[in-house]
Amino acid sequence: MARLKVGIVFGGSSEEHAVSVKSAQEVARNLDTEKYQPFFVGITKDGAWRLCDGPGPDWENGDCRPVVLSPDRSVHGLLVLEQGRYRTVRLDVVLPVLHGTLGEDGATQGLLELSGIPYVGCDVQSSALCMDKSLAYVVARSAGIATPDFWTVTGDETIDPGRLTYPVFVKPARSGSSFGVSKVSRPEDLATAVESARRYDTKVLIEAAVVGSEIGCAILGNDPDLIAGEVDRIALSHGFFRIHQEEEPERRSENSTPVVPADIPAEKRSLVQETAKAVYRALGCRGLSRVDMFLKEDGEVVLNEVNTLPGMTSYSRYPRMMAAAGLPLSEVIDRMLSLALTGKLR
Repeated sequence: MARLKVGIVFGGSSEEHAVSVKSAQEVARNLDTEKYQPFFVGITKDGAWRLCDGPGPDWENGDCRPVVLSPDRSVHGLLVLEQGRYRTVRLDVVLPVLHGTLGEDGATQGLLELSGIPYVGCDVQSSALCMDKSLAYVVARSAGIATPDFWTVTGDETIDPGRLTYPVFVKPARSGSSFGVSKVSRPEDLATAVESARRYDTKVLIEAAVVGSEIGCAILGNDPDLIAGEVDRIALSHGFFRIHQEEEPERRSENSTPVVPADIPAEKRSLVQETAKAVYRALGCRGLSRVDMFLKEDGEVVLNEVNTLPGMTSYSRYPRMMAAAGLPLSEVIDRMLSLALTGKLR
């Protein structure tokens, strides 16, 4: 039986380029190559697409050829430039291992829609919606899901620091990980935090701090058939959770430790999982997402954000939560690809 041809796209020109490469390395290690034939497409920080041998740390200096994903549905795959001529590689499915801007916000998904190639993960609409935290909050609230109080600052707008109750978190509204995020405890520090967030996005989100445990839940599937991974809790020694900001995240974080399964009562874990599913459905997610939330002392679950293409590195939360639920990464990848091709879990 012929192997399915899988395009694995990684890298990208966002601030999460390095994380994406590490995610792709883990995907490559766990892909069943007896069943799937991988075609690794790396995107450089400058946005150039290259067909390469794999997502190694020095992949750009290996045997790479210029490549584009053709929007022509008759091609249904890649155009590879070799010796001044293009050859085509037909793909059965694409697995985007991209994080952040231009990878997780609907841009890549739009190109894949044009190409007619099935792909893993959320569609254009839900990708864009989840990427914009303020819009995600609006939709979640309309579905009866609690969110932090928030304000947005766009363009050259300013906000009166005196109207807020501190502390607040200031973050780019449409960016990934913790880049550009600041915790502000004094009115006089607000303007600096807004300018820091503007380095990553013209739209800035200011949200009231939520007192509670930081928790997350991995979701796999298409509605109504959803699998929830084990809930995790981020144990903080100080400060706030700043994912992918560490110098050696594989070894340790300077202030956080993920606890999987979360050390919370069973009924609270069930509530968190059901809330994560409700968020997933409300925002139109499909394939996979990681839903980050807060669990308050009174038992209320509050949405933090949704990651539609979460990290797949050796230290990432999504694969850890799924593994704790009995699904190793190799099986998660297999199920994601099956969902992209058939729309159904196996």
